[in-house]
Amino acid sequence: MSTVAVVGTGVIGASWAALFLANGLDVVATDPAPGAEERLRSVLEGTPTDRLRFVTDAGEAAAAADFVQENGPEREDVKHTLFAVLDEAARPDVILASSSSGLLPSVIARGCPQHPERVVVGHPFNPPHLIPLVEVVPGQDTAPEVVDRAVAFYASVGKRPIRLTREVPGHLANRLQAALWQEAYSLVERGIATVADIDTAIAYGPGLRWAVLGPFLNQHLSGGAGGLAHVLEHLGPPTEQWWRDLGRVHLTPELAETLVAGVDAELAGTDRQSLVAARDAVLERLLAAKAAQPDLP
Repeated sequence: MSTVAVVGTGVIGASWAALFLANGLDVVATDPAPGAEERLRSVLEGTPTDRLRFVTDAGEAAAAADFVQENGPEREDVKHTLFAVLDEAARPDVILASSSSGLLPSVIARGCPQHPERVVVGHPFNPPHLIPLVEVVPGQDTAPEVVDRAVAFYASVGKRPIRLTREVPGHLANRLQAALWQEAYSLVERGIATVADIDTAIAYGPGLRWAVLGPFLNQHLSGGAGGLAHVLEHLGPPTEQWWRDLGRVHLTPELAETLVAGVDAELAGTDRQSLVAARDAVLERLLAAKAAQPDLP
């Protein structure tokens, strides 16, 4: 695959374009929003763009591509309209991958009456040009070889793809995040902790270990010589008690206002772009450090 169509060039699409360009691929980008090309080229400043071409028609982009990465709005009706265009224009062997963060690929594929077997979710984590994870999720009609090819393609551009055996709303990582958010929102709602304290608890506590190893391996290491078996034996019962005490929360307007106010107070005037740049710089150093440790899985 030498040419990728990036359909939708917002935050996620622009980051995908940066990744593909950095890996020497030709990119045909498209987005119907006024000024989209100028914004994309501004975001890509510092990235070689001699292989970038921008077109206004999604069908034209798909027709030129060996792989399509779609990044449109998270709405079924929009996906169906867009994928109908992509399905009509792309060669039958071209994979149509959606960056959707939660929609089922089978639902998205309803917009592809001709070749639903080539539709797959390829969900990245923001920013895709830095975060290696991509979740490859097949739909009911997705051909197994399409999943294999998508995994191989993402791996070839430096991603760390995982494949789900079946589709669920929110895929895998977002469901794990949602479980944490549920309790975090509940703790704020009940006045047990502030937004800033919860961020500190994760960023300077378990989040540091999670950035190196996943939850299961971290549990295993915390069990000493007995490993995970020891942890489950000794901490399993109290953990079950904690599960039963976790909060159930509804995102009321009042709670949403409290959460937003908490973030504003935590940032205390910090420039957003400076924060993003600092985050990305740490991510780059962290990934480099992980890559230098061959014993990490």
